[in-house]
Order: sequence, then C-alpha cells, then structure tokens
Amino acid sequence: MSEQLIDQVKQLIIDSLRIEGMEVGDIETDAPLFGEGLGLDSIDALQLVVGMEKEFGVVVPDAETGNKVFRSVRTMADYIAEHRK
Repeated sequence: MSEQLIDQVKQLIIDSLRIEGMEVGDIETDAPLFGEGLGLDSIDALQLVVGMEKEFGVVVPDAETGNKVFRSVRTMADYIAEHRK
C-alpha cells in the first residue's frame, strides 16, 4: 500500500470531520481512530463511510465490517486499496 493512499485517507478524515488545525502529519497511521486515539464516535464513523464512498467509490456494507475498517488509518487504506473501483 502506498504512502500516498495513507495520506489521502488522513486528508479524508480531516475533511470529512472538519477537524480544524490538524494536518496529515498529525495523524498516526496505526493509532486507533476510536477511544484513545483520535477519539472518534459513531457519528464520525458515518461521516467517514460517506466520505469513503464519495472519494474512493468504496462501500462499507455493515457495522461488523466497519468495526474492522475503522480501527486505524492503515486498516482504512487497506480496505480502500482492496475494494476501490
């Protein structure tokens, strides 16, 4: 997986969640997105699902898949790389 895709995913997180003052370099690739990491919540997850669909044409079909996809930036990028149209 490319660093470019990882950076695109980080930018997607910043843009989709409208996080002001944060840059791509501020987000750790393997840090948890929920809880201790970025501290995202279920509403944030929905916004990321919509963002992934718009930006990459990738659908997260259910909550079980979402739990795996949204563990970290790396797991998001892996999923996008595997399912991108």
